[in-house]
Amino acid sequence: ALLASQPRCHLISSSARTHEAHTRANRHSHRADPRPQTRTLDATFTGVLSEGTHRSNFDMTTLGDDEWAGMDLSVRRGNDHDPSWFAGLNGLADEYDMIIVGAGISGCVFAERGSKELGLKSLIIDKRDHIGGNCYDFINKHGFRVSQYGVHLFHTKFDRVWEYVNEFSDWVPYEHRVKGKCKDVRDEYQIVPIPPSQETVNKLFDANVHSETEMEAWLDARRSVNPDPKNGEESALTRSGPELYEAIFKHYTHKQWDKWPEELDASVLARIPVRTNTDDRYFSDPHQALPKDGYTRIFENMIMSDPNITVRLNVDFFKERPNLPKCGLTVFTGPIDAYYASQGLPKLEYRSLRFFEEYHTPDASDKSDHPGFYQPCLQLNYPGPEVDFTRIVEYKHKPNQPAEAKASPGTVIFKEYSCDHGEPYYPVPNPANRELYERYQALAKDEPGVCFVGRLASYKYFNMDQAFLNALEIWDEVKAGGKVAARTELGEPDGPK
Repeated sequence: ALLASQPRCHLISSSARTHEAHTRANRHSHRADPRPQTRTLDATFTGVLSEGTHRSNFDMTTLGDDEWAGMDLSVRRGNDHDPSWFAGLNGLADEYDMIIVGAGISGCVFAERGSKELGLKSLIIDKRDHIGGNCYDFINKHGFRVSQYGVHLFHTKFDRVWEYVNEFSDWVPYEHRVKGKCKDVRDEYQIVPIPPSQETVNKLFDANVHSETEMEAWLDARRSVNPDPKNGEESALTRSGPELYEAIFKHYTHKQWDKWPEELDASVLARIPVRTNTDDRYFSDPHQALPKDGYTRIFENMIMSDPNITVRLNVDFFKERPNLPKCGLTVFTGPIDAYYASQGLPKLEYRSLRFFEEYHTPDASDKSDHPGFYQPCLQLNYPGPEVDFTRIVEYKHKPNQPAEAKASPGTVIFKEYSCDHGEPYYPVPNPANRELYERYQALAKDEPGVCFVGRLASYKYFNMDQAFLNALEIWDEVKAGGKVAARTELGEPDGPK
Protein backbone atom coordinates (compact mmCIF):
# COMPACT_ATOMS: atom_id res chain seq x y z
CA ALA A 1 0.00 0.00 0.00
CA LEU A 2 3.02 2.23 0.31
CA LEU A 3 5.98 2.97 -1.90
CA ALA A 4 7.34 -0.49 -2.48
CA SER A 5 10.58 0.92 -3.81
CA GLN A 6 10.89 3.85 -1.42
CA PRO A 7 14.54 4.93 -1.62
CA ARG A 8 16.75 3.93 1.25
CA CYS A 9 17.29 7.28 2.90
CA HIS A 10 20.66 7.70 4.56
CA LEU A 11 20.78 10.48 7.12
CA ILE A 12 24.04 12.43 7.25
CA SER A 13 24.19 14.22 10.59
CA SER A 14 26.51 17.20 10.87
CA SER A 15 27.08 16.39 14.53
CA ALA A 16 25.57 14.53 17.46
CA ARG A 17 23.44 16.76 19.60
CA THR A 18 21.73 16.43 22.94
CA HIS A 19 17.99 16.81 22.68
CA GLU A 20 16.62 19.65 24.76
CA ALA A 21 13.32 19.34 26.59
CA HIS A 22 10.36 19.75 24.30
CA THR A 23 7.77 21.99 25.94
CA ARG A 24 4.21 22.19 24.74
CA ALA A 25 2.66 25.37 23.41
CA ASN A 26 -0.78 26.10 24.79
CA ARG A 27 -1.22 29.78 24.08
CA HIS A 28 -3.78 31.44 21.82
CA SER A 29 -2.99 34.31 19.51
CA HIS A 30 -5.08 36.38 17.12
CA ARG A 31 -2.90 37.21 14.15
CA ALA A 32 -4.18 39.07 11.15
CA ASP A 33 -4.29 37.16 7.93
CA PRO A 34 -2.01 38.58 5.20
CA ARG A 35 -4.45 37.67 2.44
CA PRO A 36 -6.95 40.21 1.15
CA GLN A 37 -10.42 39.90 2.57
CA THR A 38 -12.70 37.69 0.52
CA ARG A 39 -16.41 38.10 0.20
CA THR A 40 -18.71 37.18 3.07
CA LEU A 41 -21.64 34.98 2.20
CA ASP A 42 -24.69 35.50 4.42
CA ALA A 43 -28.10 33.96 4.07
CA THR A 44 -31.28 33.57 6.05
CA PHE A 45 -31.70 30.33 7.95
CA THR A 46 -35.05 28.68 7.37
CA GLY A 47 -34.39 25.19 8.69
CA VAL A 48 -35.26 23.78 5.27
CA LEU A 49 -32.72 21.60 3.45
CA SER A 50 -32.86 23.70 0.31
CA GLU A 51 -30.13 23.53 -2.29
CA GLY A 52 -30.06 27.29 -2.80
CA THR A 53 -27.84 28.66 -5.51
CA HIS A 54 -25.12 26.44 -6.89
CA ARG A 55 -22.51 26.42 -9.60
CA SER A 56 -22.45 24.04 -12.50
CA ASN A 57 -19.65 21.54 -13.00
CA PHE A 58 -18.56 23.58 -16.02
CA ASP A 59 -18.20 26.65 -13.81
CA MET A 60 -16.21 24.67 -11.30
CA THR A 61 -13.66 23.57 -13.88
CA THR A 62 -13.13 27.03 -15.32
CA LEU A 63 -12.65 29.15 -12.19
CA GLY A 64 -9.79 31.61 -12.07
CA ASP A 65 -6.74 31.48 -9.85
CA ASP A 66 -8.54 32.48 -6.65
CA GLU A 67 -9.64 29.07 -5.51
CA TRP A 68 -10.63 30.46 -2.11
CA ALA A 69 -13.13 32.98 -3.50
CA GLY A 70 -16.02 31.08 -1.93
CA MET A 71 -14.59 31.14 1.61
CA ASP A 72 -14.23 34.01 4.06
CA LEU A 73 -10.60 33.86 5.20
CA SER A 74 -10.54 37.42 6.55
CA VAL A 75 -10.27 36.15 10.14
CA ARG A 76 -8.28 33.08 11.09
CA ARG A 77 -7.68 33.00 14.82
CA GLY A 78 -7.25 30.50 17.62
CA ASN A 79 -3.77 29.35 16.60
CA ASP A 80 -0.22 30.27 17.57
CA HIS A 81 2.72 31.22 15.42
CA ASP A 82 6.26 32.49 15.82
CA PRO A 83 7.12 35.75 14.00
CA SER A 84 10.32 34.16 12.71
CA TRP A 85 8.20 31.79 10.62
CA PHE A 86 7.61 34.71 8.24
CA ALA A 87 11.23 35.89 8.04
CA GLY A 88 11.93 34.22 4.72
CA LEU A 89 15.48 32.88 4.51
CA ASN A 90 16.83 35.47 6.94
CA GLY A 91 18.40 34.32 10.17
CA LEU A 92 18.99 30.71 9.16
CA ALA A 93 21.94 28.55 10.12
CA ASP A 94 24.47 27.58 7.47
CA GLU A 95 23.61 23.91 7.73
CA TYR A 96 20.85 21.63 9.02
CA ASP A 97 20.63 17.89 9.44
CA MET A 98 17.34 17.87 7.52
CA ILE A 99 15.57 20.34 5.28
CA ILE A 100 11.93 19.30 5.23
CA VAL A 101 9.69 20.50 2.42
CA GLY A 102 6.15 20.70 3.74
CA ALA A 103 4.78 21.46 7.22
CA GLY A 104 2.00 18.88 7.15
CA ILE A 105 1.77 15.49 8.84
CA SER A 106 4.83 13.90 7.22
CA GLY A 107 7.08 16.92 7.58
CA CYS A 108 6.21 17.56 11.21
CA VAL A 109 6.61 13.88 12.13
CA PHE A 110 10.11 13.82 10.65
CA ALA A 111 11.13 17.03 12.41
CA GLU A 112 9.66 15.99 15.77
CA ARG A 113 11.06 12.45 15.69
CA GLY A 114 14.43 13.62 14.45
CA SER A 115 14.73 16.07 17.31
CA LYS A 116 13.39 13.85 20.05
CA GLU A 117 15.14 10.63 19.10
CA LEU A 118 18.44 11.84 17.61
CA GLY A 119 18.74 15.50 18.56
CA LEU A 120 18.73 16.52 14.90
CA LYS A 121 18.24 20.07 13.73
CA SER A 122 15.66 20.57 10.99
CA LEU A 123 14.50 23.41 8.79
CA ILE A 124 10.85 23.07 7.69
CA ILE A 125 9.77 25.19 4.74
CA ASP A 126 6.30 25.49 3.28
CA LYS A 127 4.93 27.66 0.48
CA ARG A 128 1.69 28.14 2.43
CA ASP A 129 1.29 30.67 5.26
CA HIS A 130 0.43 28.10 7.94
CA ILE A 131 1.55 24.77 9.35
CA GLY A 132 -0.56 21.61 9.46
CA GLY A 133 -0.93 20.93 5.75
CA ASN A 134 -4.47 20.06 4.74
CA CYS A 135 -5.35 19.42 8.39
CA TYR A 136 -5.14 23.16 9.08
CA ASP A 137 -8.13 24.59 10.92
CA PHE A 138 -8.91 27.92 12.55
CA ILE A 139 -11.68 29.90 14.25
CA ASN A 140 -13.49 32.13 11.78
CA LYS A 141 -15.05 35.54 12.33
CA HIS A 142 -18.32 33.98 13.50
CA GLY A 143 -16.53 31.95 16.18
CA PHE A 144 -16.69 28.54 14.49
CA ARG A 145 -13.70 26.26 14.16
CA VAL A 146 -13.57 25.32 10.47
CA SER A 147 -11.10 23.57 8.18
CA GLN A 148 -9.70 25.41 5.17
CA TYR A 149 -9.22 22.24 3.14
CA GLY A 150 -12.40 20.35 3.94
CA VAL A 151 -13.67 18.49 6.97
CA HIS A 152 -11.16 16.17 8.69
CA LEU A 153 -12.21 13.25 10.88
CA PHE A 154 -9.66 11.28 12.83
CA HIS A 155 -10.09 7.54 13.22
CA THR A 156 -7.58 4.71 13.46
CA LYS A 157 -7.08 1.05 14.22
CA PHE A 158 -3.33 1.56 14.69
CA ASP A 159 -2.35 1.73 18.37
CA ARG A 160 0.99 3.29 17.52
CA VAL A 161 -0.71 6.22 15.79
CA TRP A 162 -3.27 6.69 18.56
CA GLU A 163 -0.55 6.75 21.22
CA TYR A 164 1.53 9.17 19.15
CA VAL A 165 -1.18 11.77 18.51
CA ASN A 166 -2.18 11.66 22.17
CA GLU A 167 1.24 13.09 23.00
CA PHE A 168 0.21 16.36 21.36
CA SER A 169 -3.47 16.84 22.11
CA ASP A 170 -6.39 15.97 24.34
CA TRP A 171 -9.19 14.32 22.40
CA VAL A 172 -12.99 14.47 22.41
CA PRO A 173 -14.81 11.23 21.51
CA TYR A 174 -16.71 11.51 18.25
CA GLU A 175 -18.17 8.86 15.95
CA HIS A 176 -18.90 10.24 12.50
CA ARG A 177 -22.25 9.61 10.86
CA VAL A 178 -22.98 10.61 7.28
CA LYS A 179 -26.45 11.10 5.89
CA GLY A 180 -27.54 11.41 2.28
CA LYS A 181 -30.46 13.35 0.81
CA CYS A 182 -31.88 10.94 -1.78
CA LYS A 183 -35.11 10.45 -3.72
CA ASP A 184 -37.24 7.45 -2.85
CA VAL A 185 -39.48 5.38 -5.15
CA ARG A 186 -42.17 8.09 -4.89
CA ASP A 187 -39.67 10.74 -6.03
CA GLU A 188 -39.67 12.31 -2.56
CA TYR A 189 -36.52 13.24 -0.65
CA GLN A 190 -35.44 11.17 2.32
CA ILE A 191 -32.51 11.60 4.70
CA VAL A 192 -30.82 8.19 4.93
CA PRO A 193 -27.62 6.70 6.38
CA ILE A 194 -24.51 6.41 4.21
CA PRO A 195 -23.01 3.83 3.79
CA PRO A 196 -26.35 2.24 2.85
CA SER A 197 -27.83 0.06 5.55
CA GLN A 198 -31.16 -1.51 6.44
CA GLU A 199 -32.67 1.91 7.17
CA THR A 200 -31.48 3.20 3.79
CA VAL A 201 -33.19 0.55 1.68
CA ASN A 202 -36.32 0.63 3.82
CA LYS A 203 -36.74 4.39 3.42
CA LEU A 204 -35.83 4.55 -0.27
CA PHE A 205 -37.26 1.31 -1.66
CA ASP A 206 -39.83 0.11 0.93
CA ALA A 207 -37.65 -2.98 1.31
CA ASN A 208 -39.11 -3.98 4.68
CA VAL A 209 -35.91 -5.69 5.85
CA HIS A 210 -35.30 -6.04 9.60
CA SER A 211 -32.33 -8.36 10.00
CA GLU A 212 -28.92 -8.97 8.51
CA THR A 213 -30.21 -12.14 6.88
CA GLU A 214 -33.05 -10.25 5.19
CA MET A 215 -30.71 -7.46 4.11
CA GLU A 216 -28.27 -9.94 2.61
CA ALA A 217 -31.11 -11.65 0.76
CA TRP A 218 -32.37 -8.29 -0.56
CA LEU A 219 -28.90 -7.47 -1.87
CA ASP A 220 -28.27 -10.94 -3.31
CA ALA A 221 -31.48 -10.69 -5.32
CA ARG A 222 -30.12 -7.57 -7.01
CA ARG A 223 -26.35 -7.87 -7.18
CA SER A 224 -24.91 -8.90 -10.51
CA VAL A 225 -22.55 -11.87 -10.65
CA ASN A 226 -19.37 -10.76 -12.34
CA PRO A 227 -16.05 -12.20 -11.14
CA ASP A 228 -14.06 -9.92 -13.44
CA PRO A 229 -15.64 -6.44 -13.64
CA LYS A 230 -14.04 -4.27 -16.32
CA ASN A 231 -15.02 -0.85 -15.01
CA GLY A 232 -16.45 1.01 -12.05
CA GLU A 233 -20.09 0.47 -12.96
CA GLU A 234 -19.71 -3.29 -13.32
CA SER A 235 -17.82 -3.34 -10.05
CA ALA A 236 -20.46 -1.31 -8.18
CA LEU A 237 -23.31 -3.46 -9.46
CA THR A 238 -21.67 -6.56 -7.97
CA ARG A 239 -21.65 -4.79 -4.58
CA SER A 240 -24.92 -2.89 -4.47
CA GLY A 241 -27.33 -3.86 -7.24
CA PRO A 242 -29.00 -1.35 -9.61
CA GLU A 243 -31.28 0.49 -7.14
CA LEU A 244 -28.58 1.52 -4.66
CA TYR A 245 -26.14 2.12 -7.49
CA GLU A 246 -28.50 4.61 -9.14
CA ALA A 247 -29.60 6.32 -5.92
CA ILE A 248 -26.30 6.52 -4.03
CA PHE A 249 -23.24 5.85 -6.17
CA LYS A 250 -23.68 6.62 -9.86
CA HIS A 251 -24.21 10.37 -9.93
CA TYR A 252 -22.10 11.04 -6.82
CA THR A 253 -19.18 9.31 -8.57
CA HIS A 254 -19.73 11.43 -11.68
CA LYS A 255 -19.73 14.64 -9.63
CA GLN A 256 -16.62 13.59 -7.75
CA TRP A 257 -14.52 12.41 -10.71
CA ASP A 258 -16.18 14.13 -13.69
CA LYS A 259 -16.39 10.68 -15.24
CA TRP A 260 -19.19 8.15 -15.24
CA PRO A 261 -18.46 4.94 -13.34
CA GLU A 262 -18.12 2.98 -16.58
CA GLU A 263 -15.24 5.32 -17.51
CA LEU A 264 -13.32 4.55 -14.30
CA ASP A 265 -11.20 1.62 -13.21
CA ALA A 266 -13.11 -1.17 -11.51
CA SER A 267 -10.91 -0.55 -8.45
CA VAL A 268 -12.49 2.87 -7.83
CA LEU A 269 -15.83 1.34 -6.85
CA ALA A 270 -14.60 -2.12 -5.88
CA ARG A 271 -14.93 -1.41 -2.17
CA ILE A 272 -18.01 0.78 -2.00
CA PRO A 273 -19.47 0.14 1.45
CA VAL A 274 -22.85 -1.50 1.81
CA ARG A 275 -23.88 -2.54 5.32
CA THR A 276 -26.13 -5.45 6.12
CA ASN A 277 -26.58 -4.40 9.75
CA THR A 278 -27.96 -1.29 11.46
CA ASP A 279 -24.61 0.31 12.30
CA ASP A 280 -24.85 3.85 10.94
CA ARG A 281 -21.31 4.94 11.88
CA TYR A 282 -19.17 5.89 8.91
CA PHE A 283 -16.06 4.30 10.44
CA SER A 284 -15.65 1.17 12.54
CA ASP A 285 -12.15 1.84 13.92
CA PRO A 286 -11.68 1.47 17.70
CA HIS A 287 -10.21 4.96 18.07
CA GLN A 288 -12.46 7.77 16.83
CA ALA A 289 -12.13 11.30 18.23
CA LEU A 290 -11.54 14.99 17.50
CA PRO A 291 -8.64 17.04 18.91
CA LYS A 292 -9.99 19.19 21.75
CA ASP A 293 -8.36 22.39 20.50
CA GLY A 294 -8.39 21.63 16.79
CA TYR A 295 -5.94 19.99 14.42
CA THR A 296 -3.57 22.93 14.04
CA ARG A 297 -2.78 22.80 17.75
CA ILE A 298 -1.41 19.26 17.28
CA PHE A 299 1.24 20.55 14.88
CA GLU A 300 2.05 23.52 17.10
CA ASN A 301 2.69 21.13 19.99
CA MET A 302 4.84 18.90 17.77
CA ILE A 303 7.28 21.56 16.58
CA MET A 304 6.67 25.06 17.91
CA SER A 305 8.68 25.08 21.16
CA ASP A 306 11.46 22.79 20.00
CA PRO A 307 14.77 24.69 19.60
CA ASN A 308 15.97 22.05 17.15
CA ILE A 309 13.19 22.89 14.69
CA THR A 310 13.19 26.04 12.54
CA VAL A 311 10.14 26.92 10.44
CA ARG A 312 9.84 29.23 7.45
CA LEU A 313 6.49 29.80 5.76
CA ASN A 314 5.68 31.45 2.42
CA VAL A 315 8.87 29.85 1.07
CA ASP A 316 8.69 28.03 -2.27
CA PHE A 317 11.22 25.20 -2.34
CA PHE A 318 11.65 25.30 -6.09
CA LYS A 319 12.16 29.05 -6.26
CA GLU A 320 14.52 29.20 -3.28
CA ARG A 321 16.31 25.90 -3.73
CA PRO A 322 19.65 27.48 -4.77
CA ASN A 323 19.57 29.74 -1.71
CA LEU A 324 18.77 27.14 0.94
CA PRO A 325 21.32 26.11 3.58
CA LYS A 326 23.26 22.87 3.28
CA CYS A 327 21.71 19.74 4.72
CA GLY A 328 22.38 16.08 5.25
CA LEU A 329 18.97 14.98 3.99
CA THR A 330 16.14 16.60 2.07
CA VAL A 331 12.71 15.28 3.07
CA PHE A 332 10.27 16.05 0.26
CA THR A 333 6.56 15.74 1.05
CA GLY A 334 5.14 17.52 -2.01
CA PRO A 335 3.89 16.13 -5.34
CA ILE A 336 6.50 13.81 -6.77
CA ASP A 337 5.86 15.03 -10.32
CA ALA A 338 6.56 18.63 -9.23
CA TYR A 339 9.99 17.58 -7.99
CA TYR A 340 10.84 16.22 -11.43
CA ALA A 341 9.12 18.93 -13.48
CA SER A 342 12.37 19.65 -15.34
CA GLN A 343 12.41 16.08 -16.69
CA GLY A 344 9.66 16.91 -19.16
CA LEU A 345 7.34 14.11 -18.04
CA PRO A 346 3.58 14.71 -17.99
CA LYS A 347 1.89 15.81 -14.80
CA LEU A 348 0.00 13.31 -12.68
CA GLU A 349 -3.75 13.91 -12.53
CA TYR A 350 -5.54 14.97 -9.37
CA ARG A 351 -9.07 15.98 -8.51
CA SER A 352 -9.43 19.06 -6.36
CA LEU A 353 -12.18 20.73 -4.33
CA ARG A 354 -13.86 24.11 -4.03
CA PHE A 355 -15.74 25.28 -0.96
CA PHE A 356 -18.55 27.83 -0.89
CA GLU A 357 -19.38 29.20 2.53
CA GLU A 358 -22.73 30.45 3.78
CA TYR A 359 -23.57 31.90 7.17
CA HIS A 360 -27.18 31.37 8.28
CA THR A 361 -29.10 33.00 11.11
CA PRO A 362 -32.42 31.74 12.46
CA ASP A 363 -35.74 33.44 11.99
CA ALA A 364 -39.15 33.08 13.59
CA SER A 365 -40.31 30.60 10.96
CA ASP A 366 -37.74 27.98 11.96
CA LYS A 367 -39.84 24.93 12.83
CA SER A 368 -37.21 22.30 12.05
CA ASP A 369 -36.33 19.29 14.18
CA HIS A 370 -32.83 20.74 14.62
CA PRO A 371 -33.27 24.40 15.63
CA GLY A 372 -30.13 26.49 15.35
CA PHE A 373 -28.69 24.13 12.74
CA TYR A 374 -28.99 24.10 8.96
CA GLN A 375 -29.12 20.31 8.66
CA PRO A 376 -29.43 17.31 11.01
CA CYS A 377 -25.77 16.22 10.86
CA LEU A 378 -22.22 17.38 10.29
CA GLN A 379 -22.08 15.95 6.76
CA LEU A 380 -25.03 15.64 4.43
CA ASN A 381 -24.25 14.11 1.03
CA TYR A 382 -26.19 14.91 -2.13
CA PRO A 383 -25.75 11.81 -4.30
CA GLY A 384 -28.28 12.77 -6.97
CA PRO A 385 -27.88 14.85 -10.14
CA GLU A 386 -30.25 17.62 -8.98
CA VAL A 387 -27.40 19.75 -7.60
CA ASP A 388 -23.76 19.97 -8.59
CA PHE A 389 -22.20 20.04 -5.13
CA THR A 390 -21.37 16.70 -3.53
CA ARG A 391 -22.08 17.50 0.11
CA ILE A 392 -22.75 20.18 2.71
CA VAL A 393 -20.66 20.29 5.88
CA GLU A 394 -21.93 22.11 8.99
CA TYR A 395 -19.10 22.44 11.50
CA LYS A 396 -21.35 23.50 14.37
CA HIS A 397 -22.14 19.80 14.88
CA LYS A 398 -18.52 19.07 15.88
CA PRO A 399 -18.23 18.60 19.67
CA ASN A 400 -14.83 20.33 19.79
CA GLN A 401 -16.28 23.70 18.84
CA PRO A 402 -15.39 26.58 21.17
CA ALA A 403 -18.07 27.74 23.62
CA GLU A 404 -18.92 30.81 21.53
CA ALA A 405 -19.81 28.60 18.57
CA LYS A 406 -21.98 26.24 20.60
CA ALA A 407 -23.89 29.21 22.00
CA SER A 408 -24.27 30.96 18.66
CA PRO A 409 -27.81 31.21 17.25
CA GLY A 410 -26.36 31.12 13.74
CA THR A 411 -24.42 28.49 11.85
CA VAL A 412 -21.96 28.23 8.99
CA ILE A 413 -22.11 25.69 6.17
CA PHE A 414 -19.79 24.77 3.30
CA LYS A 415 -21.01 23.45 -0.02
CA GLU A 416 -18.35 21.30 -1.60
CA TYR A 417 -17.68 20.91 -5.31
CA SER A 418 -15.22 18.69 -7.10
CA CYS A 419 -13.06 20.21 -9.84
CA ASP A 420 -10.05 19.40 -12.00
CA HIS A 421 -7.56 22.02 -10.85
CA GLY A 422 -6.30 23.57 -7.63
CA GLU A 423 -4.90 21.93 -4.51
CA PRO A 424 -4.16 18.24 -5.25
CA TYR A 425 -6.55 16.14 -3.14
CA TYR A 426 -7.38 12.86 -4.84
CA PRO A 427 -5.15 10.95 -7.30
CA VAL A 428 -7.06 9.87 -10.41
CA PRO A 429 -6.75 6.08 -10.60
CA ASN A 430 -6.29 4.81 -14.13
CA PRO A 431 -3.64 2.78 -15.98
CA ALA A 432 -1.98 5.85 -17.54
CA ASN A 433 -1.46 7.54 -14.18
CA ARG A 434 -0.21 4.35 -12.56
CA GLU A 435 2.34 3.84 -15.33
CA LEU A 436 3.44 7.46 -15.13
CA TYR A 437 3.81 7.31 -11.35
CA GLU A 438 6.00 4.23 -11.67
CA ARG A 439 8.35 6.26 -13.85
CA TYR A 440 8.54 8.97 -11.21
CA GLN A 441 8.99 6.33 -8.54
CA ALA A 442 12.00 4.91 -10.38
CA LEU A 443 13.57 8.37 -10.50
CA ALA A 444 12.95 8.86 -6.77
CA LYS A 445 14.58 5.56 -5.92
CA ASP A 446 17.88 6.76 -7.34
CA GLU A 447 17.69 10.36 -6.09
CA PRO A 448 20.70 10.89 -3.76
CA GLY A 449 20.14 12.61 -0.44
CA VAL A 450 16.36 12.91 -0.82
CA CYS A 451 13.62 11.02 1.00
CA PHE A 452 10.12 11.16 -0.51
CA VAL A 453 7.39 10.85 2.12
CA GLY A 454 3.62 11.23 2.25
CA ARG A 455 0.52 11.00 0.12
CA LEU A 456 1.63 13.45 -2.60
CA ALA A 457 5.03 11.80 -2.92
CA SER A 458 3.31 8.40 -3.03
CA TYR A 459 0.53 9.47 -5.42
CA LYS A 460 -1.92 7.78 -3.06
CA TYR A 461 -4.72 9.13 -0.94
CA PHE A 462 -4.03 8.62 2.77
CA ASN A 463 -6.35 8.97 5.72
CA MET A 464 -4.81 11.04 8.51
CA ASP A 465 -3.83 8.01 10.55
CA GLN A 466 -2.30 6.35 7.49
CA ALA A 467 -0.25 9.49 6.81
CA PHE A 468 1.03 9.49 10.39
CA LEU A 469 1.94 5.80 10.28
CA ASN A 470 3.55 6.10 6.85
CA ALA A 471 5.78 8.93 8.12
CA LEU A 472 6.62 7.16 11.38
CA GLU A 473 7.64 3.95 9.63
CA ILE A 474 9.72 5.70 6.96
CA TRP A 475 11.37 7.69 9.76
CA ASP A 476 12.21 4.35 11.43
CA GLU A 477 14.02 3.34 8.25
CA VAL A 478 15.93 6.62 8.08
CA LYS A 479 16.94 6.28 11.74
CA ALA A 480 18.14 2.75 11.03
CA GLY A 481 20.49 4.02 8.34
CA GLY A 482 18.28 3.21 5.38
CA LYS A 483 17.47 -0.35 6.34
CA VAL A 484 14.02 -1.03 4.92
CA ALA A 485 11.79 -2.81 7.39
CA ALA A 486 8.48 -4.53 6.78
CA ARG A 487 5.83 -1.84 6.74
CA THR A 488 2.33 -2.10 8.06
CA GLU A 489 -0.37 -2.87 5.52
CA LEU A 490 -2.44 0.29 5.67
CA GLY A 491 -5.51 -0.99 3.86
CA GLU A 492 -7.71 1.12 1.63
CA PRO A 493 -8.24 4.78 2.55
CA ASP A 494 -11.68 6.37 2.78
CA GLY A 495 -11.13 8.48 -0.32
CA PRO A 496 -13.78 11.03 -1.29
CA LYS A 497 -16.65 10.87 1.19
